[in-house]
Amino acid sequence: MYKIPYGKQEITNEDISEVIKTLQSDFLTQGPKILEFENRFAEYVDAKYAVAVCNGTAALHMAVLALGLQPGQKIITTPITFVASANCALYAGAEVAFVDIDAEDYNIDVDKLEALLKGHPKNTFAGIVPVAFAGCPVRLEKISALAKEHGLWIVEDACHAPGGYFKDSKGKQIKCGSTIYSDLSCFSFHPVKHIAAGEGGMITTSNLELYNKLKLLRTHGITKEASLLKENHGGWYYEMQELGYNYRISDINAALALSQLNRADKGITRRQEIAKKYRAAFADLPISYQKEQNDYFNAYHLYVIETDRRKELYDFLITQGIYSQIHYIPVHMQPYYKGLGFKKGDFPVAERYYERCISLPMYASISDAELDHVISSVKNFFNVN
Repeated sequence: MYKIPYGKQEITNEDISEVIKTLQSDFLTQGPKILEFENRFAEYVDAKYAVAVCNGTAALHMAVLALGLQPGQKIITTPITFVASANCALYAGAEVAFVDIDAEDYNIDVDKLEALLKGHPKNTFAGIVPVAFAGCPVRLEKISALAKEHGLWIVEDACHAPGGYFKDSKGKQIKCGSTIYSDLSCFSFHPVKHIAAGEGGMITTSNLELYNKLKLLRTHGITKEASLLKENHGGWYYEMQELGYNYRISDINAALALSQLNRADKGITRRQEIAKKYRAAFADLPISYQKEQNDYFNAYHLYVIETDRRKELYDFLITQGIYSQIHYIPVHMQPYYKGLGFKKGDFPVAERYYERCISLPMYASISDAELDHVISSVKNFFNVN
């Protein structure tokens, strides 16, 4: 009997070997593997700097803190995302405004974002956290123009999209996380993501001041870097210059993630193959899915389809040993957010999407036989052979 999850890590002998080497080294944390991983990842996404942290949620929290988000200020994000994309503002004592999604690519609707900004005085909002949902890059060039017009910062939530990119109006390839059109970008290395660290996250930037601020926030607000110290009493001396956190990643996690990064492009290629096979197989089915765009390269963290028979399909797939998932329950419909004044009906496109969406298995190590079983099961459900 098959047991096929919607997402799954792949751990190779090379991964295990790299972790063992680190376990046998002098450093289990705060050691050289972290800096090596940061440098390699920054190069991978075309960013100048990268700061590794313990998970993607910590990355988002640190990002808004580094940008100076204050209690009473408000950020804008999408309701179709994991709750952390919105919670990062609440952690800072700030508020959240949502903008509905585009019905075709499932990302934040840029036209509705523009309407929201133009409908409010400047300084109503502090920043925007657009999400590259399922691996589809966000329309960052236009969002960046809006942000500059209204004096806002941008934190790109690229947790689903390492390896994704889009082409801007000049035809330049812009990688998710490059921060060419954002101030900071955040990534996650949870086991179901492209790069598995066990737990881990990353923040990228091209701004040296933000980079130094992030390093402070990651480690209790403490620095030992001589060039940053207010005083210097000797080699032991350190200063707490900010109210920071213990958001460090270990060298063990970094070693695993670094090994996985070495084959990240191979994994993206496999995900593209899976998506292509799904599209071809489901062409005649009564379903819809995230729109393909010529100027975008989808990293395919998820493969989401929409159907009016979502609950029936979900239950049927379980009988076939296929464990799909739903991404996501709209954040504004969560009980906590309803307590903040949001309600059903606020964002109808997102709510309609939630009623119909289902994520099929999408991970690089799925076998051809398993993939064929998923495809045949979906087609059988719709009585198409």
